[in-house]
This record gives sequence, C-alpha cells and structure tokens, in this order.
Amino acid sequence: MSYKQKTFLYAFIVLVLFAVGIVVLEQNREKQIKTEALESTLDGYTKIIHNYLKQNKLIPENVDSLHAIMPLFPNGIRVTIVEESGKVIFDNDFVDYQSLENHKDRPEIKKASIKVYGSNIRNSITTHTEYLYFARHYENYFIRVALPYDIQVKDFLKSDNMFLYFILFLFAIVIVALHFLLNRFGKSISQLRDFVASAQNSTTIATDISFPDDELGKIAHHVVSVYKQAEENKKQIDLEREKLLQHFHHSEEGLCFFTKEKKKVYANTHFIQLMNLIVDKPTFNPEDIFESEPFEEIRKYLENPSEETLFTTKILKDGRHFNVQVYVFEDGSFEVTITNITKAEKNRLIKQEMTNNIAHELRTPITSVRGFLETMMEKEDIPEEKRRSFLEKAYSQILRLTELIQDISLITKTEEAPDRFKIEKVRLDPLLKELKGDMEQTFSQHHISTHINVPESVEVSGNTTLLYSIFRNLMENSVRHGGDNIEIFINNYNEDSEYYYFSYYDTGKGVPEEHLNRLFERFYRINEGRTRDTGGSGLGLSIVKNAILFHKGKIVAKNHSKGGLEFLFTLKKHQ
Repeated sequence: MSYKQKTFLYAFIVLVLFAVGIVVLEQNREKQIKTEALESTLDGYTKIIHNYLKQNKLIPENVDSLHAIMPLFPNGIRVTIVEESGKVIFDNDFVDYQSLENHKDRPEIKKASIKVYGSNIRNSITTHTEYLYFARHYENYFIRVALPYDIQVKDFLKSDNMFLYFILFLFAIVIVALHFLLNRFGKSISQLRDFVASAQNSTTIATDISFPDDELGKIAHHVVSVYKQAEENKKQIDLEREKLLQHFHHSEEGLCFFTKEKKKVYANTHFIQLMNLIVDKPTFNPEDIFESEPFEEIRKYLENPSEETLFTTKILKDGRHFNVQVYVFEDGSFEVTITNITKAEKNRLIKQEMTNNIAHELRTPITSVRGFLETMMEKEDIPEEKRRSFLEKAYSQILRLTELIQDISLITKTEEAPDRFKIEKVRLDPLLKELKGDMEQTFSQHHISTHINVPESVEVSGNTTLLYSIFRNLMENSVRHGGDNIEIFINNYNEDSEYYYFSYYDTGKGVPEEHLNRLFERFYRINEGRTRDTGGSGLGLSIVKNAILFHKGKIVAKNHSKGGLEFLFTLKKHQ
C-alpha cells in the first residue's frame, strides 16, 4: 500500500470516527433535551395532581376522587399514587389497584426517593405495555405519571437528521480536500521513497529527480542534495580508508588500534606475528599484550597516563630487539606499534665494530709510514740503502692502505648503492682465463697450480667487476692463507633452470670448524691454521659474500675432504 493510500485510509478512519462521535454526541444531546422537555411536562402533571390532592385533602382516604380531573390530561396517560412504603393507593388504569404488588423497587421510584424525581422507559410489569415513567416525591408519597412509549412519543424524542446531513456534507468536502492534498504530498513522498529504496539497494540513483513545488518538495530536494554530497564524501573516505588499510597491511611495522577500554579495533598481520615473537604463549588476540609480562611498561603507562601522548620502549626477547610505541588519541583510544629493529640494531653494532676495525686497520699502516718518514727526517746521515728500504716499506704500507680503502668502498657500494652496478650477460670462461693470467706471477712465486673446469657455455646475469672480484678474492685468500705448493680447483659441478652451482677449493691448510661460520665477517682473524701475516685488508671474503648476494646467490664454507678450504656457491643464470 502506497503512502498516499495509507495516509488516506488513516485520515478517513479518523474523520469517520470524529464525525460519528459528533453525530452521536449531538443526537444524544438533542434526545436528552427533548426527554428533559417531556419530563418537564410530566412533572407539571405531577404538580397539578399534587396541588389537587393537597387542596382537597384527598390523601389517603379519598384518592379515588382523582378520577374527576383525569379528563384534563392527555388520553392514555397513567397516574399512580404510591406511598413511601411502596404501596399503591391509586392507579387510574386499575379499579382493583390495591391488589397491585409493591412499587418500592421500581427504577423511577428508587431514583425519586434519592433525587426527588426519577424517570425510566420500560415495560410495565402490570399492563405489559412500554411506558415512559416519571415519578416525583411529595412529602410522604410519590406521584408517578406514565406516558405510553408509542410511535408518537418515539418520534418526538427522535433526533433531527438535519445535523447529520450537514456533517455528511462537511465530511465529503474534507475527503475531497484530503485527496487533493495527499496527491500533492504523495508524489513527493513516493519519489522520496523510491530514492531511499535505490539508496538502500545501492542501485544507480537518478540525478534529475523533480519534486513538486511545495514545502515537502523543497525538503526532499534538500535531502537528495545532502545525500549526494554524503555519498561523494563516503566514496572519498572509503578510498582513503582502503589506501590506509593497504598501507597498514603491507607495513613492515605491527600496527594495532585499541579503544579506550583496550578493545581491539584493527590489527594487521605483522602485529600478530611480532606480538607472538615477544609473548610467551602463542595467541591471535592482540588484547593479550596487556596481560603479558614483556609489555608491563606499556600497561603501566596506560593505567597512569601522563600529559605525554607518545610513549616508547624497547623489548629484548630471545636475541631479538623490538621497538614498541604507544600513541594516545584525544578520545582515549590509542595505537600500539611494534617494530622489529633486530636487523637495524645488528647493523648498528656491525657498523660500530667495522668503524673500530677500520680505525685499527688504518692505524697500523699510517703508524708505519709515519715512523719511516720521521726517521728519515730526523736522521740526515742515513745510508742510501737504508733510506731506500724505508721508502719501499712506506710505499708498501700505502699500497695496503689503498687496498683497504678500495675494499671498504666496494663493500659499501654493494650494500648501500647496488643499483650503480651495471647488469649484463657475462661469460665466466674468458673472465677466469683473464684472472688466471693476471695472477700468474703470484701463483709462480708460491708454486700454486690452478685447475678450472667451467664450460664455455656458462653465462651469468651480473656485473663483470663484481664477478671478477669474487674469484680474485678467493684466489688471493688461498695465496695468503693456504700456503705454498698447493693446488686450486674451480668446478661448475651442477646447474638447474635458474642457477649454476660452483665449487672452489684449495689443497692448503683448512680452518677449525668453530671458525667456519665467521669467515665472511669483516676483519675477522683466525689465530691459527690459515692465518699468516701476509698483508691483505681482511675484507676479501666479506666482499665475496656481498658480491654473491648481489647476484641472487648463496655461499657456504667448509673444509674439503682432501684438506684445504672449500667454498660452495651459486650464481644466477642469464635468462
């Protein structure tokens, strides 16, 4: 049912009830007035009878003398005299009125005994005729006058229908006017309802809705305008919200928002992962952090907030470092951020250690060069042969210093600016042959022979300079620490769809097992076995590892079964 039909039905029912109520009230009032007028007439009859009885002193012996005045009253009227005890002492319709039953319980007599007069319409128990009774209490008796309740009396008491016709006429006019008004308002309501239905069903909403030019139409226009603006704002907010959620989801930080009551609003997966690295028992409920001992400082801060809205603390758990930050918003809700700073902390320690090692490594050649120069400056009579020896040693230390600076620069570049290295197709066979030729004199001095088993078809996607440095540093490591009269083997022992697998080993001295995992650390020294004071920057194997990682490969070190140190590593194929 439409709004117009519903409203018309409700209004029609209300108007009908109102009209019926008015008509019923008016007719009852009119009937009451006519009844009161008729009762007033009957009351006049009782007064005439009372005056006649009083003047002629007919009570109680000569009551029958009332028959003399009965012709003065309308035909059919019934007059009854009743004592206070209810005994009938006169009734003009009965000769043997003394045989009539007691009238004390008659409704009109009861009313008259209380209010002086009373009336009632009922059937007579005696005559079985319907009467309009009227009784009045006079001194010690009642005078009751009864008028037959026939068609004539009913017509007299019947209400005038003119008022009813007038009400029906007004009712018709109101219904027509209501229909006209509802047509105007119904159109606006119907269009507004369709608009709301379209909005609820997320269907396309027309932008050219035309409402009637009335007050409701203006309100509807305003509602549609506000809704469109709200929809635009909602789309913008949803877009920004989606961007924010994507940012939160892909953020490397663990983010979780809580209400003032510490109830979770949103948490990304990183928050759950990092939280489980800190808490003792696995959990998927972010609210558990408030019951976990490692987050004790966070809980204390939230229980006793200060004016500072930002609180930061660090947590160390199982060798991992975490930075935990709480930011409290104006409404009391707050954000908890967990960041795994283990790598950053390790890098900080590594850089600190590297700085100390660089300072130590630089100190030795600089001190030597300074000593040689100071000696030559202070002693002018130094023999030429000794002076030349000092210069050669100073030059050697400067070369060592230069090599150290170059190696440090290469490591820094591979770690912090790898995009500066050009990637291209590199064939390893000619590169290894070139390297073997460059180191031929060094190999000859230490009686070292090389055996290279790398097919000509091996092509690697990488940087020529870095690939060259991988194999050169491995060879120089064998020369410095493997000893004389050794052999070096380079083999391409396997391949798959993405990688080549290489083995590099020498037949020199091996390395104690406890040192194998630390060989690639910067400036790491072994106090026995392969260590010899033969120069070098101490960064060779670190450069090897960084260069292989640059080429998407991996490297491990182990002692070879035939003695010496072996390196197993992979290099990505050229696709």
